[in-house]
This record gives sequence, structure tokens and C-alpha cells, in this order.
Amino acid sequence: MPTSKWFGGLRVNRAQIPNVITVIRMLLVVPTAWLLWETRYLDALILMSIAGASDALDGWLARRFRWTSQFGAAMDPVADKLLVAALFVVFTIQGHIPLWVAIIVLTRDFVIMAGAGVYRLLFERISFEPTFVSKANTAMQIVMLLMLLLSLCGFGWLSNLSGLLVDPFVFYILAVLGVSSGIDYVITWGQRAWKNGRLERGARD
Repeated sequence: MPTSKWFGGLRVNRAQIPNVITVIRMLLVVPTAWLLWETRYLDALILMSIAGASDALDGWLARRFRWTSQFGAAMDPVADKLLVAALFVVFTIQGHIPLWVAIIVLTRDFVIMAGAGVYRLLFERISFEPTFVSKANTAMQIVMLLMLLLSLCGFGWLSNLSGLLVDPFVFYILAVLGVSSGIDYVITWGQRAWKNGRLERGARD
């Protein structure tokens, strides 16, 4: 197990570095949401950039040095969803995102997380493998939120361009991707749960 020494011989497991970065990214959710609430959009953009960079860094470290763990596999997507959910909630309260879009997005994430929890209780281990539709949905959410935040930062022509990209049509695309990816998850993981259940019943018999 890879280790390093800090402070007079204290041994620290270097493989936990991606997990530490993930936890830090989760802790950034609250101050980012508060800055948005205070309409300090530039400061919120800076924290979002740090969170995005940390997401890329812990993923690279996990792949490069094989510093992977069940905690990291589970908490990495949770950290991302918490940040996205916080932005959707604040922007919806401020009137920048329609309420019906936020309901679809947050309900979809709640169903997925609840389903993952039930699956974990029933079958102990779970491998988080986002589907193509889910990846497209997440990418669209992040792009829309980033463009919306840029449009609120007051960067002149860049803000105007970002504002044009956050068109009402984008909200309909988000809604379609949210519903379809939610259904896709339910079907995919429902089939896996059914298959695992049959295998366990067969093993007991």
C-alpha cells in the first residue's frame, strides 16, 4: 500500500488522496451555494472552477496510480450531484431556471440515488457505471449551468454570448434528457437487480 511520511513519521496512505479531494469538493458545495445566493457570481464561478479542476485531478490520480476505492467510486458522483443540485435550487429560487425543470432534474437524481442505496443494501457492492444517456444529461446540465453563471458575471460580450446559449429551448432538452436518463437507469439497474436476485436464490437452492 503506497504511503508517505508527514510530521515526524506519521504514515499517510497516498491512495486516499483522491478521496480527500472528493471530500473537499463536497465541502465546496455550501460556500458556492451561499455565494450564488448572495449574487456574488464571479466568486461562485471561481469556486466552481476549483471544484471542476479537483474533479479532473482526483479522476486522473485514480486512473494514473490506480488509487481507487469503493468510497471514491460512490462519493465522486455524489459530490458532483450535490453541486449541480445546489446550483439548480439557487438559480430556480432566483428565477433563472423554471421550476418544472428543477423538479425534473432533482427528482431524477433522487430516484437514482435512492435506487443505488436500495441496490447497495440488497447486493452489498455496486459498480457505478453511468450510461451514455446519463453522461449526455450530466454534460448538458453542466454546460447550461456554466453558461448561465457566465451570463450573470458581467463579462461583456462573453456574458451576452452565454446568455444567448441559455435559450428556453435548452430547458426542454434538459427535461427530455432528465426523464429519458432516469427511465434508462431504472430499467438498467432493475434488470441487474432481477438478475442478481435470481442468482442469489439459485445459490441458496
